[in-house]
Amino acid sequence: MTIAEIAQRAGVSKAAVSRYLNNGYISSEKREAIRRVIEETGYIPSQQAQTLRTGKSRMIGVIVPRIDSEAVSRVVAGISRIFEEQGYRLLLANTENRMDKELEYLEVFRTGNVDGVLLVATILSPAHRKAVQACSVPVVLLGQQMDGVTCVYHDDRGAAYAVTRLMLQGGRKKLGYIGVTQRDRAAGASRRAGFLDALHEAGLEETASRMEQSDFSIDGGYAAAERMLQRAIDVDGIFCATDSIAIGAMNRLEQYGRRVPEDVALAGIGHSRLGELIRPRLTTAHYYYQTSGEEAAKDLIEMIEQGMDRKKQLKLGFEIRLGETT
Repeated sequence: MTIAEIAQRAGVSKAAVSRYLNNGYISSEKREAIRRVIEETGYIPSQQAQTLRTGKSRMIGVIVPRIDSEAVSRVVAGISRIFEEQGYRLLLANTENRMDKELEYLEVFRTGNVDGVLLVATILSPAHRKAVQACSVPVVLLGQQMDGVTCVYHDDRGAAYAVTRLMLQGGRKKLGYIGVTQRDRAAGASRRAGFLDALHEAGLEETASRMEQSDFSIDGGYAAAERMLQRAIDVDGIFCATDSIAIGAMNRLEQYGRRVPEDVALAGIGHSRLGELIRPRLTTAHYYYQTSGEEAAKDLIEMIEQGMDRKKQLKLGFEIRLGETT
Protein backbone atom coordinates (compact mmCIF):
# COMPACT_ATOMS: atom_id res chain seq x y z
CA MET A 1 0.00 0.00 0.00
CA THR A 2 1.43 3.39 -1.04
CA ILE A 3 0.46 6.99 -0.44
CA ALA A 4 -0.79 7.18 -4.03
CA GLU A 5 -3.08 4.19 -3.48
CA ILE A 6 -4.45 5.64 -0.24
CA ALA A 7 -5.09 8.95 -2.03
CA GLN A 8 -6.96 7.17 -4.86
CA ARG A 9 -9.12 5.16 -2.44
CA ALA A 10 -9.91 8.24 -0.34
CA GLY A 11 -10.54 10.47 -3.34
CA VAL A 12 -7.94 13.03 -2.30
CA SER A 13 -4.53 14.17 -3.52
CA LYS A 14 -1.22 12.58 -2.52
CA ALA A 15 -0.31 15.92 -0.93
CA ALA A 16 -3.37 15.67 1.34
CA VAL A 17 -2.34 12.17 2.48
CA SER A 18 1.19 13.41 3.15
CA ARG A 19 -0.11 16.31 5.23
CA TYR A 20 -2.36 13.89 7.16
CA LEU A 21 0.55 11.57 7.96
CA ASN A 22 2.70 14.49 9.08
CA ASN A 23 -0.03 16.14 11.20
CA GLY A 24 -0.43 19.01 8.75
CA TYR A 25 -3.65 20.92 8.06
CA ILE A 26 -6.36 19.37 5.88
CA SER A 27 -10.13 19.71 5.98
CA SER A 28 -12.07 17.54 8.37
CA GLU A 29 -13.80 15.77 5.45
CA LYS A 30 -10.51 14.77 3.83
CA ARG A 31 -9.02 13.80 7.19
CA GLU A 32 -11.95 11.46 7.90
CA ALA A 33 -11.79 9.91 4.41
CA ILE A 34 -8.05 9.21 4.77
CA ARG A 35 -8.50 7.86 8.28
CA ARG A 36 -11.14 5.38 7.09
CA VAL A 37 -8.92 4.07 4.28
CA ILE A 38 -5.93 3.67 6.62
CA GLU A 39 -8.09 1.87 9.17
CA GLU A 40 -9.59 -0.45 6.54
CA THR A 41 -6.26 -1.32 4.93
CA GLY A 42 -4.13 -1.44 8.08
CA TYR A 43 -1.59 0.86 6.44
CA ILE A 44 1.53 1.62 8.49
CA PRO A 45 3.81 4.35 7.09
CA SER A 46 7.46 3.43 6.51
CA GLN A 47 9.71 4.88 9.23
CA GLN A 48 12.48 5.41 6.68
CA ALA A 49 10.12 7.23 4.31
CA GLN A 50 8.83 9.46 7.10
CA THR A 51 12.39 10.32 8.11
CA LEU A 52 13.26 11.26 4.54
CA ARG A 53 10.14 13.42 4.21
CA THR A 54 10.34 15.21 7.55
CA GLY A 55 14.02 15.02 8.49
CA LYS A 56 12.86 13.55 11.83
CA SER A 57 13.14 9.93 12.98
CA ARG A 58 10.93 10.33 16.07
CA MET A 59 13.55 8.28 17.90
CA ILE A 60 15.15 9.43 21.17
CA GLY A 61 18.45 8.17 22.59
CA VAL A 62 18.31 7.61 26.35
CA ILE A 63 21.58 6.90 28.18
CA VAL A 64 21.28 5.44 31.70
CA PRO A 65 23.96 4.36 34.21
CA ARG A 66 22.18 1.16 35.30
CA ILE A 67 19.09 -0.75 34.34
CA ASP A 68 18.74 -2.47 37.74
CA SER A 69 18.36 0.79 39.69
CA GLU A 70 14.98 1.63 41.23
CA ALA A 71 15.64 5.35 40.82
CA VAL A 72 16.57 4.94 37.14
CA SER A 73 13.50 2.79 36.51
CA ARG A 74 11.27 5.57 37.90
CA VAL A 75 13.05 8.15 35.73
CA VAL A 76 12.64 6.00 32.62
CA ALA A 77 8.95 5.45 33.43
CA GLY A 78 8.45 9.21 33.35
CA ILE A 79 10.45 9.60 30.15
CA SER A 80 8.57 6.77 28.43
CA ARG A 81 5.14 8.10 29.34
CA ILE A 82 5.72 11.51 27.78
CA PHE A 83 7.44 10.27 24.64
CA GLU A 84 4.83 7.56 24.05
CA GLU A 85 2.06 10.14 24.30
CA GLN A 86 3.85 12.28 21.70
CA GLY A 87 4.60 9.44 19.29
CA TYR A 88 8.33 9.05 19.95
CA ARG A 89 10.21 5.79 20.49
CA LEU A 90 13.22 5.21 22.75
CA LEU A 91 16.63 3.68 22.17
CA LEU A 92 17.89 2.76 25.66
CA ALA A 93 21.64 2.52 26.29
CA ASN A 94 23.00 1.08 29.57
CA THR A 95 26.49 2.29 30.51
CA GLU A 96 26.97 0.13 33.64
CA ASN A 97 28.24 3.24 35.47
CA ARG A 98 31.18 3.60 33.07
CA MET A 99 32.16 7.08 31.93
CA ASP A 100 33.79 5.76 28.77
CA LYS A 101 30.54 4.09 27.72
CA GLU A 102 28.58 7.31 28.36
CA LEU A 103 30.92 9.12 26.00
CA GLU A 104 30.75 6.27 23.50
CA TYR A 105 26.95 6.35 23.41
CA LEU A 106 26.92 10.15 23.12
CA GLU A 107 29.05 9.72 20.01
CA VAL A 108 26.79 6.95 18.68
CA PHE A 109 23.69 9.09 19.09
CA ARG A 110 25.45 12.20 17.79
CA THR A 111 26.00 10.45 14.48
CA GLY A 112 22.97 8.18 14.67
CA ASN A 113 19.39 8.55 13.55
CA VAL A 114 17.85 10.16 16.65
CA ASP A 115 16.09 13.49 17.13
CA GLY A 116 17.47 14.11 20.63
CA VAL A 117 19.35 12.62 23.58
CA LEU A 118 18.54 12.30 27.27
CA LEU A 119 21.57 11.56 29.44
CA VAL A 120 20.93 10.30 32.98
CA ALA A 121 24.33 11.47 34.11
CA THR A 122 26.62 10.33 36.94
CA ILE A 123 30.14 11.75 36.73
CA LEU A 124 30.51 14.72 34.39
CA SER A 125 33.94 15.48 32.96
CA PRO A 126 35.28 18.06 30.49
CA ALA A 127 34.98 15.30 27.89
CA HIS A 128 31.23 15.11 28.61
CA ARG A 129 30.81 18.84 28.02
CA LYS A 130 32.74 18.58 24.77
CA ALA A 131 30.64 15.59 23.65
CA VAL A 132 27.35 17.33 24.52
CA GLN A 133 28.38 20.49 22.70
CA ALA A 134 29.38 18.42 19.65
CA CYS A 135 25.92 16.85 19.36
CA SER A 136 23.98 18.04 16.33
CA VAL A 137 20.69 17.20 18.09
CA PRO A 138 19.32 18.62 21.39
CA VAL A 139 20.62 17.09 24.63
CA VAL A 140 19.03 17.20 28.11
CA LEU A 141 20.86 16.10 31.26
CA LEU A 142 19.03 14.34 34.07
CA GLY A 143 20.23 14.10 37.67
CA GLN A 144 23.22 16.43 37.28
CA GLN A 145 23.65 20.16 36.72
CA MET A 146 25.95 21.56 34.03
CA ASP A 147 26.11 25.24 33.13
CA GLY A 148 25.07 26.05 29.59
CA VAL A 149 23.12 22.81 29.13
CA THR A 150 19.43 22.07 29.68
CA CYS A 151 19.22 20.07 32.93
CA VAL A 152 16.67 18.58 35.29
CA TYR A 153 18.19 17.72 38.66
CA HIS A 154 17.40 17.35 42.36
CA ASP A 155 18.16 19.51 45.39
CA ASP A 156 20.78 17.10 46.71
CA ARG A 157 22.44 19.58 49.03
CA GLY A 158 19.13 20.71 50.49
CA ALA A 159 17.91 17.16 51.03
CA ALA A 160 21.11 16.07 52.78
CA TYR A 161 21.01 19.17 54.96
CA ALA A 162 17.38 18.57 55.95
CA VAL A 163 17.89 14.89 56.83
CA THR A 164 21.06 15.60 58.82
CA ARG A 165 19.37 18.47 60.67
CA LEU A 166 16.54 16.11 61.60
CA MET A 167 19.01 13.76 63.30
CA LEU A 168 20.72 16.64 65.08
CA GLN A 169 17.38 17.90 66.36
CA GLY A 170 16.84 14.42 67.77
CA GLY A 171 19.83 14.95 70.05
CA ARG A 172 22.54 13.17 68.05
CA LYS A 173 25.98 14.75 68.43
CA LYS A 174 28.44 12.23 66.99
CA LEU A 175 27.18 11.88 63.45
CA GLY A 176 28.86 9.78 60.81
CA TYR A 177 28.61 10.05 57.06
CA ILE A 178 28.77 7.37 54.37
CA GLY A 179 28.87 8.95 50.94
CA VAL A 180 29.91 8.15 47.39
CA THR A 181 32.70 9.54 45.24
CA GLN A 182 32.74 13.33 45.09
CA ARG A 183 33.39 13.09 41.36
CA ASP A 184 29.63 12.51 41.28
CA ARG A 185 28.61 16.12 41.92
CA ALA A 186 25.01 15.31 42.84
CA ALA A 187 25.06 12.19 45.01
CA GLY A 188 28.66 12.70 46.10
CA ALA A 189 29.78 16.32 46.45
CA SER A 190 26.38 18.00 46.96
CA ARG A 191 25.06 15.53 49.55
CA ARG A 192 28.34 15.68 51.47
CA ALA A 193 28.13 19.49 51.41
CA GLY A 194 24.56 19.38 52.77
CA PHE A 195 25.64 17.08 55.60
CA LEU A 196 28.46 19.46 56.52
CA ASP A 197 26.16 22.49 56.28
CA ALA A 198 23.93 21.00 58.99
CA LEU A 199 26.89 20.06 61.20
CA HIS A 200 28.45 23.50 60.99
CA GLU A 201 25.13 25.20 61.66
CA ALA A 202 24.92 23.16 64.88
CA GLY A 203 28.44 24.21 65.88
CA LEU A 204 29.92 20.78 65.12
CA GLU A 205 32.83 19.74 62.92
CA GLU A 206 33.24 16.62 60.85
CA THR A 207 35.42 13.92 62.36
CA ALA A 208 37.60 11.97 59.95
CA SER A 209 37.00 8.69 61.77
CA ARG A 210 33.26 9.04 61.13
CA MET A 211 33.52 9.89 57.40
CA GLU A 212 33.38 6.99 54.96
CA GLN A 213 32.91 6.35 51.24
CA SER A 214 31.01 3.53 49.55
CA ASP A 215 29.71 2.54 46.17
CA PHE A 216 25.93 2.65 45.63
CA SER A 217 25.21 -0.89 46.84
CA ILE A 218 23.91 -2.47 50.04
CA ASP A 219 27.16 -4.44 50.28
CA GLY A 220 29.12 -1.22 49.97
CA GLY A 221 27.16 0.34 52.84
CA TYR A 222 27.77 -2.73 54.97
CA ALA A 223 31.54 -2.59 54.38
CA ALA A 224 31.71 1.18 54.97
CA ALA A 225 29.83 0.85 58.29
CA GLU A 226 32.25 -1.90 59.29
CA ARG A 227 35.23 0.40 58.72
CA MET A 228 33.56 3.27 60.57
CA LEU A 229 32.63 1.17 63.60
CA GLN A 230 36.17 -0.11 63.91
CA ARG A 231 37.37 3.48 64.34
CA ALA A 232 34.36 5.22 65.93
CA ILE A 233 32.25 2.82 67.96
CA ASP A 234 30.71 5.82 69.77
CA VAL A 235 28.95 7.10 66.61
CA ASP A 236 25.31 7.89 67.47
CA GLY A 237 23.93 8.66 64.01
CA ILE A 238 24.85 7.94 60.38
CA PHE A 239 23.63 9.84 57.36
CA CYS A 240 24.01 7.84 54.15
CA ALA A 241 24.02 9.25 50.62
CA THR A 242 21.52 6.61 49.42
CA ASP A 243 18.94 4.27 50.90
CA SER A 244 20.86 1.22 49.70
CA ILE A 245 23.96 2.33 51.60
CA ALA A 246 21.83 2.97 54.70
CA ILE A 247 20.27 -0.52 54.52
CA GLY A 248 23.73 -2.09 54.32
CA ALA A 249 24.89 0.02 57.27
CA MET A 250 21.84 -1.04 59.28
CA ASN A 251 22.71 -4.70 58.79
CA ARG A 252 26.25 -4.15 60.09
CA LEU A 253 25.08 -2.04 63.05
CA GLU A 254 22.72 -4.81 64.13
CA GLN A 255 25.53 -7.36 63.95
CA TYR A 256 27.65 -5.07 66.12
CA GLY A 257 24.87 -5.01 68.70
CA ARG A 258 24.12 -1.35 68.02
CA ARG A 259 20.34 -0.84 67.99
CA VAL A 260 18.66 1.39 65.40
CA PRO A 261 17.48 3.97 66.37
CA GLU A 262 18.03 3.55 70.13
CA ASP A 263 21.84 3.57 69.87
CA VAL A 264 22.40 4.88 66.35
CA ALA A 265 20.05 6.96 64.21
CA LEU A 266 20.15 6.21 60.50
CA ALA A 267 18.85 7.91 57.36
CA GLY A 268 19.30 7.88 53.60
CA ILE A 269 18.09 9.51 50.39
CA GLY A 270 15.90 8.10 47.65
CA HIS A 271 12.79 6.70 49.37
CA SER A 272 13.27 3.19 48.00
CA ARG A 273 10.68 0.44 48.23
CA LEU A 274 13.09 -1.68 50.26
CA GLY A 275 13.51 1.17 52.75
CA GLU A 276 9.75 1.08 53.28
CA LEU A 277 9.69 -2.69 53.76
CA ILE A 278 12.53 -3.15 56.25
CA ARG A 279 11.97 -2.79 59.99
CA PRO A 280 12.62 -0.37 61.45
CA ARG A 281 11.39 1.60 58.42
CA LEU A 282 14.07 3.91 57.03
CA THR A 283 13.91 7.70 57.36
CA THR A 284 14.76 9.19 53.98
CA ALA A 285 14.25 12.01 51.48
CA HIS A 286 11.74 11.35 48.70
CA TYR A 287 12.85 12.47 45.23
CA TYR A 288 10.42 12.96 42.35
CA TYR A 289 12.25 10.68 39.96
CA GLN A 290 9.33 10.03 37.63
CA THR A 291 8.55 13.75 37.51
CA SER A 292 12.18 14.46 36.59
CA GLY A 293 11.88 12.08 33.65
CA GLU A 294 8.63 13.68 32.53
CA GLU A 295 10.00 17.22 32.76
CA ALA A 296 13.19 16.31 30.90
CA ALA A 297 11.18 14.63 28.14
CA LYS A 298 8.93 17.70 27.79
CA ASP A 299 11.97 19.97 27.56
CA LEU A 300 13.55 17.79 24.87
CA ILE A 301 10.35 17.62 22.80
CA GLU A 302 10.04 21.41 22.95
CA MET A 303 13.64 21.79 21.81
CA ILE A 304 13.11 19.30 18.95
CA GLU A 305 9.76 20.54 17.69
CA GLN A 306 10.28 24.27 18.16
CA GLY A 307 13.95 24.30 17.23
CA MET A 308 14.81 26.04 20.47
CA ASP A 309 18.38 26.09 21.77
CA ARG A 310 17.20 26.71 25.30
CA LYS A 311 19.35 26.32 28.41
CA LYS A 312 16.72 25.61 31.05
CA GLN A 313 17.87 24.62 34.54
CA LEU A 314 15.15 22.94 36.61
CA LYS A 315 15.90 21.93 40.21
CA LEU A 316 13.24 19.70 41.76
CA GLY A 317 12.43 19.66 45.46
CA PHE A 318 12.09 16.76 47.90
CA GLU A 319 10.04 15.56 50.85
CA ILE A 320 11.33 14.14 54.11
CA ARG A 321 9.71 10.76 54.77
CA LEU A 322 10.00 10.14 58.49
CA GLY A 323 10.53 6.46 59.24
CA GLU A 324 11.49 4.66 62.43
CA THR A 325 15.30 4.91 62.23
CA THR A 326 15.69 8.43 63.62
